[in-house]
Amino acid sequence: MSHTTPLRNKNYDTDSDKKVVSPYITHYCTMDSPVGPLMLAGCAQGLRMVNFPKGAQARQPHESWQEDAGVFTDATDQLRAYFAGDLQIFTLDLLLEQGTDFQKTVWAALQDVPFGGLASYGDIAKTLGKPGAARAVGGANNANPIPIIIPCHRIIGANKSLTGFGGGLATKKHLLDHEAKYARLEGRLL
Repeated sequence: MSHTTPLRNKNYDTDSDKKVVSPYITHYCTMDSPVGPLMLAGCAQGLRMVNFPKGAQARQPHESWQEDAGVFTDATDQLRAYFAGDLQIFTLDLLLEQGTDFQKTVWAALQDVPFGGLASYGDIAKTLGKPGAARAVGGANNANPIPIIIPCHRIIGANKSLTGFGGGLATKKHLLDHEAKYARLEGRLL
């Protein structure tokens, strides 16, 4: 089945939070996790979205999406291993066509922050060679469609405070505490 014709529902594709939902999503499933049920969405070619049940960016499946856990076997297996403390690096096919070039660059940089590690928005901006772009990095972080797997939860404020997170600060803290428990890193900040 070809997925060349995207959905054209502007009310669903973009919300005020600037997170764009891929118009190429055809399937979804929900999996239980220690942070609550997670909705995984994408297509046979790969994962396009992970969604939290609560928080400013919580979403419901689009009426045209088909529920099919079989499409997401690798993703659910890897997320279960992550939450069990057995997986620190995800190896999934992620489809990120909906981001801008800058967002995609930020999302790639987020994946370089190691399991259990932390970085500030400014740290990521400096890594990208744009030391004055901390706010823009924050915006790209907020637009991340695949949290946990693209670890935007590892990004904190310059003063080492927890800052906004699409799944809520309690979820962010849970993820950071989980990683601290299983991480093999020296000199952790929090």
